[in-house]
Amino acid sequence: MKKHWWKESVVYQIYPRSFMDSNGDGVGDLQGIISKLDYLKELGIDVVWLSPVYKSPNDDNGYDISDYQDIMMEFGTMEDWEELLRELHKREIKLIMDLVVNHSSDEHIWFAESRKSKDNPYRDYYIWREGRNGKEPNNWGSNFGGSAWEFDDHTGEYYLHLFSKKQPDLNWDNPELRNEIYSMMTWWLGKGIDGFRMDVVNFISKEEGLPDDEPKPGKKYASGSRYYRNGPRIHEYLKEMNEKALSKYDVMTVGEMPGVTPQLARQYTGESRNELNMVFQFEHVSLDNGPGGKWDLKPLDLRDLKANLTKWQNELDEVGWNSLYFNNHDQPRSVSRFGNDGEYREKSAKMLATLLHMMKGTPYVYQGEEIGMTNVRFSRIEEYRDIETLNFYKEALNGGWTEEKTLESIYAKGRDNARTPMQWDSSDHGGFSHGIPWIKVNPNYKNINVEKALNDPDSVFHYYKKLIELRKKNEIIVYGKYNLILDNHRVVYAYTRTLGNQILLVLCNFYGGNPEVELPADIQEKKFEVLIGNYKDTQVSRIIKLRPYEAQVLLFNS
Repeated sequence: MKKHWWKESVVYQIYPRSFMDSNGDGVGDLQGIISKLDYLKELGIDVVWLSPVYKSPNDDNGYDISDYQDIMMEFGTMEDWEELLRELHKREIKLIMDLVVNHSSDEHIWFAESRKSKDNPYRDYYIWREGRNGKEPNNWGSNFGGSAWEFDDHTGEYYLHLFSKKQPDLNWDNPELRNEIYSMMTWWLGKGIDGFRMDVVNFISKEEGLPDDEPKPGKKYASGSRYYRNGPRIHEYLKEMNEKALSKYDVMTVGEMPGVTPQLARQYTGESRNELNMVFQFEHVSLDNGPGGKWDLKPLDLRDLKANLTKWQNELDEVGWNSLYFNNHDQPRSVSRFGNDGEYREKSAKMLATLLHMMKGTPYVYQGEEIGMTNVRFSRIEEYRDIETLNFYKEALNGGWTEEKTLESIYAKGRDNARTPMQWDSSDHGGFSHGIPWIKVNPNYKNINVEKALNDPDSVFHYYKKLIELRKKNEIIVYGKYNLILDNHRVVYAYTRTLGNQILLVLCNFYGGNPEVELPADIQEKKFEVLIGNYKDTQVSRIIKLRPYEAQVLLFNS
């Protein structure tokens, strides 16, 4: 398997609105990011993934773009963005931008033209249909609730929006539209960016005819996702995108792909296929979903997580490449979700980081993850900002849920858990802003913040820093072969990595007990060193008694 810089990198995701506010308006901005670049350099980050900073009316926090080649005023100017790129590159940190091209904003000039008349040249840039029996063209539901169709009075037709009604879907079957997108991508690549993270990119090809889907019992609208996830022309479009834009530059690409399988990912990321470098899959962060989906809570069974991550490690081995993540702007905080955000917050945050960073693939760190930031529990729905959360709240109450049950689901799974402002210090609003933040800071900021973490050599931050350093020094962590051991153990996740005559053993106790594990027979007599552990006095013998949420990484040389 070829070596590439993006395989050896650690990526840090910045959600600009919540990272750092430089001018006191309560919204994070580009100058705020620039002011914190030395912090990212100290952590050891190689690549920054910047969530959208393009011009947008902000119906979905920047994922509704009205101009792909301009910067949102709240975030700053194009000159600020260019300064950010220069300052990142000066610190040898690369920048990948968020590419959102399944849909645009309804305020984009293309859509403004498209809705003017049925024969407008831009009409076919979007997906318009006549109604059926006085209703929507099909029974698909939006991913944000309600119908996926919006009626437009001006021309008397409906347009498709798989997300908010202010996010009309682009029609990728139109070659002119595709060329506009490739031209825009080339414009950014020419500015010197280092790649793209592609938002729901496997939604861009829809099944011809847009057939009805089967609704779940009691639901008015059906998912429809079988007809637009990994659609019939998706590989054709990605190959064309690669040929016309990406292949001319040395960049990294990662496609966000809900519903992708390992078999499909082999096609998307296969090195000879010229599509993408890696994908974001969602299977492992759906294992605590009940039958009713994301908001239907159920506890995680560790054996399910082991089976799933192992499946992805094995299926993509020597064919494609994995992305490694627990957190991002759409997911709750992993220490609250999979760890223990109370007594063992630091221990469990370090354990989860160890599990992920020692696997084969490119690790992604989401802002605040490296200091162990937690979920938030706002007492009133008015304190939440996320469109998906607010829509769910209304639908759940209308569907007979109690407010208590609804809020418990939001506390566990709401996207605003990841979007509360970065906690820099113990001053007002966590040092994020001198003004009133666009969303409230998590009240625990006085205890959990960057300043405190930097001053504590045993903090979550310094542990992440060491994990990232180890990755740079030990090729086995990047390229070694993964193998699961203790498959059926209910509380310990254990695996090895092998490269040449080296074996890396990773042991992670997921819970608060004291399980005992025996070293694999083939390495019991080998010499080893403790690479990292989240307890100061890592004790190793043939039988290891793990402490609550303990993680150990041992390197054996034969």
